Amino acid sequence: MPGKNLTREEAAERAAVVAVDDHAITLDLTTSETTFATTSTIHFTAKEGSSTFVDFIGESVDEVVLNGTSLEPAEVFADHRVRLDELAADNTVTIRATGRYMNTGEGLHRFVDPVDGEVYLYTQFEVPDSRRMYPVFEQPDLKASFTLTVTAPAHWQVIGNSPTPEPTPVPNGAGQGAAVWAFAPTERMSSYITALVAGPYDVVRDSLVSGGKEVPLGIFCRRSLTQYLDAENLFALTKAGFAFYEEEFRQGYPFTKYDQVFTPEYNMGAMENAGCVTFHEMYVFRSKVPDALVERRALTVLHELAHMWFGNLVTMKWWNDLWLNESFAEWASTTCQAEATEWTDAWTTFCTHEKAWAYRQDQLSSTHPIVAPIRDLEDVEVNFDGITYAKGASVLKQLVAYVGREAFRDGIRAYFVKHAWGNTTLDDLLVELEATSGRDLRSWSRLWLETAGVNTLRPLVEVDERGHYVDAVIEQTHAEGFATLRPHRLAVGLYDLVDGALVRRERIEVDVDGASTPLPQLVGQRQPDLLLLNDDDLTYAKLRLDERSLATLLAHPTAFGESLPMSLALASAWDMTRDGEMAAREYVDLALPVLEGLADSTLLRTLLSQVSTCVGVYSAPGHREALREVVVTSLRSLAEAAAPGSDAQLQLVTAHAGMLAPGDDVGLVAGLLDGSAALEGLAVDTDMRWTLLTGLAAAGEADADAIAREAKGDNTATGRERAARAAASIPTAEAKEAAWQAGVVDTDTPNSVVDAHALGFGRTHDPALLTPFVQRYHDVLEQVWQQRTHAIAEGIVLGFYPMALAGPDLLATTQAWLDEHPQAPDGLRRLVAESRDTVARAVRAQERDSR
Repeated sequence: MPGKNLTREEAAERAAVVAVDDHAITLDLTTSETTFATTSTIHFTAKEGSSTFVDFIGESVDEVVLNGTSLEPAEVFADHRVRLDELAADNTVTIRATGRYMNTGEGLHRFVDPVDGEVYLYTQFEVPDSRRMYPVFEQPDLKASFTLTVTAPAHWQVIGNSPTPEPTPVPNGAGQGAAVWAFAPTERMSSYITALVAGPYDVVRDSLVSGGKEVPLGIFCRRSLTQYLDAENLFALTKAGFAFYEEEFRQGYPFTKYDQVFTPEYNMGAMENAGCVTFHEMYVFRSKVPDALVERRALTVLHELAHMWFGNLVTMKWWNDLWLNESFAEWASTTCQAEATEWTDAWTTFCTHEKAWAYRQDQLSSTHPIVAPIRDLEDVEVNFDGITYAKGASVLKQLVAYVGREAFRDGIRAYFVKHAWGNTTLDDLLVELEATSGRDLRSWSRLWLETAGVNTLRPLVEVDERGHYVDAVIEQTHAEGFATLRPHRLAVGLYDLVDGALVRRERIEVDVDGASTPLPQLVGQRQPDLLLLNDDDLTYAKLRLDERSLATLLAHPTAFGESLPMSLALASAWDMTRDGEMAAREYVDLALPVLEGLADSTLLRTLLSQVSTCVGVYSAPGHREALREVVVTSLRSLAEAAAPGSDAQLQLVTAHAGMLAPGDDVGLVAGLLDGSAALEGLAVDTDMRWTLLTGLAAAGEADADAIAREAKGDNTATGRERAARAAASIPTAEAKEAAWQAGVVDTDTPNSVVDAHALGFGRTHDPALLTPFVQRYHDVLEQVWQQRTHAIAEGIVLGFYPMALAGPDLLATTQAWLDEHPQAPDGLRRLVAESRDTVARAVRAQERDSR
């Protein structure tokens, strides 16, 4: 069940009354398979005579003792809150309760490994879910020192924020086979970054020195995954990150140890628990994966490490400043990756992938300023989005260009010194950056951080009969309803075709401001074949090409010698497609030749995704099948021609299998799966087998029995998820109904399996298969939101939306739901409106493609 929705006003009122000294938590994880015993003892000061509340979501509150006086739980516990009245100046409250294990990836998640039957636990508390494990003041500015004592099976690893102590066996008769771990108190921290990981995890250990002290390192995973854990690579990356951040921030690592744990059925990529980072198990590669995913893992490792400073040492006061955590960690980790690891082109990857995410998010009706207006917990739960992460990091990159790297670095160092172990707001950061840069950043902040929307930059040029510029300006426009024009520090690149290659002749760095910015540096110069605004990707804006430049790109899409300008130029064409200015078929014609021989893994992955979107959503229904057949055939040819064992080969085979439909030639995919065909260098490993089988299932060439046989040979958590996805992809009404029942109706389905059912459910070539679910989907929305936890509800609302039916009818139905449910919870309305926006964009694109 969802928890009580704490508002910003309630949090401010509680913080004005309460200051927490320390917090002792005692857990017994041996009581049952569904619940656990949890006790909190909190020492805190308060205004005498005042009242407050402690948060808890669980099975029951069994005892409450405030300053030595027992309170009747039934009288003080309601709506997931324990009310405390008539407080003294100094207070001690002990709350004994029964917690509930979760299967949703929230709170204290319990997983049973199908390989060996072992139990694995881990916590996920961001945003408001530490209250699912222990009674707590659940808000980021009520920091405390936490002391954890855990009773668990003696053969388990037990990991928290402090170094793991030696366990003490429980005496026979009191809990045979169990032990107690009594952890030392933590540093002062917010409850959402406290952590507990418990189970028979395997571990590899190392250490490093930071700030003059030795820091123990550990990398953990389930026993059944240990054979795939590349700990040496992860330790090397971690050490590089430590060295970079310690030098960049002039602040040693703030905590006592650094453990990294790979956990099952995880909802996100990772979570920055202080000294105990948890990661999605997809980052333990049991099969060959695209290089883009390896690079993404490196970024994730560095991102979570950056949080030890941005977010953990210094924490936002309230969730409206979540960007102080996420945007900074995104900027810092990309900078570290580019400057201290083998991924020196990390900013190119950022441009290709992260910024595309930001641009999509910023053009939805739900867009918001980077410093977001967060009224309550439901607001922040849906705000871990492309604005908070990717746009925020893009704007920070622009700020670095604006004030200079040295001034920016010095301001950050001063910020850490002044606010270590405290809570901050936007103003606290601006004070330090203004002091080191000498610039007034208030107007900059208002334009970039406190307003929403993305600007479009377009070159307007005039040339004479000799082909020389006589006038050139950069036009800046804004989207309707977002009347902000921003200052941009950017570069303009002039590219000439030389022996078939686009070579940069000149780079001009300029300040753009207002609706029109002259470019006198171009006047008199020979017009290049391609003029690229925002060369080197310094600012955050949508780009347009002038007529000559667009013609050059369309005629020579593979002529760039470097991936960053190619990515920027292709992003401009993709924006035109999304905005209905270029037909989906035109974009596919542009992108397909680029795929051949493309070495940039992230760009390849992005282009394949965009081509898939063009085929399935943006193409006009009358052209769709012919376009899909061209793409499926082209992907097969490209896969067969790709270099043996290359990243491109892996991605192209995966994409080919991912677009198969009934009636297609499945010979390559079927042959690779049964061994009658082969591509030199292609590893048909466990995950590739699932990719091929799912493609066959979607084409109607593999049934439930074939999937069950494959699952029998892969009796793992991942195998269970892949089997659910494959079964849901079968193009029959029965398969779609089964996926709906398992993912939407059955409340016992684990979070990761819900997501797998959703992925297969949405894959269809025949719209009739999903048409019956359009009204059922809209009818069940409020019930799902009210009865399920946030992670599950969001997964269903987004995952089971019938996007394959994107068109006027689906648009009308979704808009009608929004019109008829004005009082639905804001978080739910936001997600539904985002799907509506996506369909509306698809309808415009389809209209353009139909011409």
